[in-house]
Amino acid sequence: MDASNYRRVPAGVVAPRDAGDVAAALRICADAGFPVVPRGGGTSIAGQATGVGVVLDLTRHMNALVSVDPVARTAVVQPGLVLDRLRDAVRPYGLAFGPDPSTHARCTLGGMIGNNACGAHSVAWGTTADNVTELAVTAYGGSSYRLGTGWAGAPEGLRELVAGNLAVLRTGLAGGFSRRISGYGGLDALLPERGVGVARAFCGSEGTLGVVTEAVVRLVEAPRAPVLAVLGYADESAAADAAAGLLGAGPLTVEGMARDLVPGAAAAGALPRGDAWLFVEMRDEGAARSLVRGADAAHSLLVTDPAGQRALWRIREDAAGTATRTPDGGMAWPGWEDCAVPPARLGAYLREFRALLAAHGLRGTPYGHFGEGCVHVRIDFDLVTPAGIARFRSFSGELADLVVSHGGSLSGEHGDGQARAELLPRMYGPEVIALFGAYKDVWDPAGGMNPGMLVRPARLDENLRFAVLPPGGGELSHGVARCVGVAKCRTTEVGGPGVMCPSYRATGEELHSTRGRARLLHEMLAGEVVTDGWRSREVAEALDLCLSCKGCRSDCPVGVDMAAYKAEFLHRHWSGRIRPPAHYLLGGLPRLLRTVALLRAAAPLNAAARRLPPPGLTRDRPLPPLARTPFTRWWRSRPTQSATTATGTGASSASAAGASSASPAFEARVRAEPGSGKGRGGESRPQGPGATAVTLWPDTFTEYLSPHTGRAAVRVLEAAGLEVTVPRGPVCCGLTYVSTGRLDRARTVLRRTLTRLEGAPDRPVVVLEPSCAAALRTDLPALLPDDPRAHRLAAAVRTFAEALEQYAPHWRPPRLDRPVVGQTHCHQHAVLGDAADRRLRERAGLTGELSGGCCGLAGNFGFEPGHHAVSVACAREQLLPSLDAARDAARDSGPAILADGFSCRTQIAQLSPYRAHHLAELLADGLPIEGPADSP
Repeated sequence: MDASNYRRVPAGVVAPRDAGDVAAALRICADAGFPVVPRGGGTSIAGQATGVGVVLDLTRHMNALVSVDPVARTAVVQPGLVLDRLRDAVRPYGLAFGPDPSTHARCTLGGMIGNNACGAHSVAWGTTADNVTELAVTAYGGSSYRLGTGWAGAPEGLRELVAGNLAVLRTGLAGGFSRRISGYGGLDALLPERGVGVARAFCGSEGTLGVVTEAVVRLVEAPRAPVLAVLGYADESAAADAAAGLLGAGPLTVEGMARDLVPGAAAAGALPRGDAWLFVEMRDEGAARSLVRGADAAHSLLVTDPAGQRALWRIREDAAGTATRTPDGGMAWPGWEDCAVPPARLGAYLREFRALLAAHGLRGTPYGHFGEGCVHVRIDFDLVTPAGIARFRSFSGELADLVVSHGGSLSGEHGDGQARAELLPRMYGPEVIALFGAYKDVWDPAGGMNPGMLVRPARLDENLRFAVLPPGGGELSHGVARCVGVAKCRTTEVGGPGVMCPSYRATGEELHSTRGRARLLHEMLAGEVVTDGWRSREVAEALDLCLSCKGCRSDCPVGVDMAAYKAEFLHRHWSGRIRPPAHYLLGGLPRLLRTVALLRAAAPLNAAARRLPPPGLTRDRPLPPLARTPFTRWWRSRPTQSATTATGTGASSASAAGASSASPAFEARVRAEPGSGKGRGGESRPQGPGATAVTLWPDTFTEYLSPHTGRAAVRVLEAAGLEVTVPRGPVCCGLTYVSTGRLDRARTVLRRTLTRLEGAPDRPVVVLEPSCAAALRTDLPALLPDDPRAHRLAAAVRTFAEALEQYAPHWRPPRLDRPVVGQTHCHQHAVLGDAADRRLRERAGLTGELSGGCCGLAGNFGFEPGHHAVSVACAREQLLPSLDAARDAARDSGPAILADGFSCRTQIAQLSPYRAHHLAELLADGLPIEGPADSP
């Protein structure tokens, strides 16, 4: 599978190391009669990167940037090189590669050549074919060619084919426009008056002619300070009608989208007023202002800040995924992803396209490269039932006719593949179609290169990937089908707030990407390739290195939730069998630590763990020490100050926290009377009968491993004027059971918790550990969907910062006035959001950004055998370098290190000389020490 609707099962996969390996593979396959499909990033949307023979994975080894010549403005690249790596390498020279598909962080140069990819900037810099000067190509059977301009190096018979078909080339391919990509649409480049562009004609052949092993590409001068003009229009048609009129201003991009694609950004005021927008990038501010003056847009916005531009472009780049969801939560699919018409016809075409959708009872959200008439859209086809597939076929034929009636191309940049090749005779006459077949036969007389694509194609409704999934397969079946393969999880880009996919970035293996795991689960459910179902070792291996970080839940454009799928798989995989020891030790951590606390055995257990690591866990890292005094024992020891709450909110009497004790400054503060608090320049917020009551959730990590975090939270919440209560008995969010796939046990634990909370007043529940808050907010209602108590508790959950912002809005936190570094917990990023935390840090004078990514410890993951190397690699990707950089830049005592997750703090402590704190601890350290006389 690729990023299309199609599935073809290959006989095998070969990862060649060099051009010699490619030639050997093609020679062996030709001798054996096996077809071959070259593959890059697998982001093709029409099915051309799928195949039934041997797939050549060109990303594993043939991914080098061979050389850059900044004077000649050229680069020599291997086919598996990811576009962003090329762009990063030439940026210091002030250069860029012009074509830039939205998948630039994971698409490869070989795939771009195969599809003749374009992207947003092709309105200024052309298609990939416009930017390729030479190609090294190996044909089926092993023959090698060096293609450029002129007949030298071309395969035998090509010159004669062109000489015999000059009239067809001049008439049948006449009247083209920049986005005529369909078929071998660049074949007219072989005309003598066009310079005999053999390399150019090869581009867009979708792997049907040969395998590119090296390419010389042309680079362009990158603008020094581009400015983005966002133009607002009344509707999509008005924006489309206006796009062609802007081309005379020399724009770098003219991208169009409507409100139904970006309702959140529109509602948040990130875009100017209107219901449709054009994103027009200009070379400088003067050109942008001139464009705005001459445009007929109702409203406009100029964005000069690079960060602001990147934020807006991310909206556009994620559209390939976000467009897959309909407003009611349904799925929309590719198939008619990129047809194009001449820009002057775009407005009329879109109006008729919308009418055609309505006539078939279909929905889709068009967007795309309006300046070149290229429209992307995903449509809510039913690709499962016979009636739905018949409608898909009927609609496809009518849409092809509509595109052709406007002088358009069935493909404008992604290629035809299986999705549209069958319809090419509607666009080209029979003589051109015959010429396409003859061209293919010159290069590939045996028909071994990517058969079924472009020439003698398969039907567009064959090989649909949904057909093999079992009917009524449940949420997992729907979830893996939702993965459309756009491969954002395969990005190797480091930096920014994103998390997905840490295991792929650590290993570089498709097996360990979100997409790879979803595809394996797909095959497990299909039962054709993976035949042992839920007992599959292949699926277990792929999921073993999933950190359950939940990054894909938010970062994947279609919301694939691999942590949930892993939990379901482990639940079924180990059903009725003895599990690995880690599932009992770490999965059952809440019960185990509760028993240790009841026996008051923390000290001897800590000593024993230092000498003899527990069986079934890694020996590469120590266990974090248990606190001698759990948080709730400390809580119960506080003298009761108020008779209105059974749990009390009175004065504290702190106990030692053992090896995980808090800082001396905080211990001094927590021993003081917590009845009111006053930050520097802030005002006291005394508690009293009218104070808002909140329940502080004693999660397992706070309770037994980091009770000083709980004490700090009590200190701050009470300083803010909130009345703090704690549940009477042990409660649990079920996180450790979920992450080890013990779902039945998780349901039992959660029901017991809900029963224990019955009769307690309804009040906000403050959860300090982000992973536990995320579990209560999402896993709890998912596991107990029919229990109204579960939904009430999930709705009551607040993070520490959310509670302060919502229930103590007028409290002023202490001014700490220092830089802060650290990491946003991956579950907070994916499920909870950190907007309230950012605002609280700003009010406290904590400046700076926290790193993205995953710390790599990830609860039980980093303690399980075989995970240590990946765990450390994840930490070294962003987290640890950000701490070192902050230390090196510090002039005084250095920044505060913030990590609200216990796993994150543990990873930092074990892999670096630094110590991290929860935000509650930092704020508590900033509160003044007040004795009883100062209490109200």
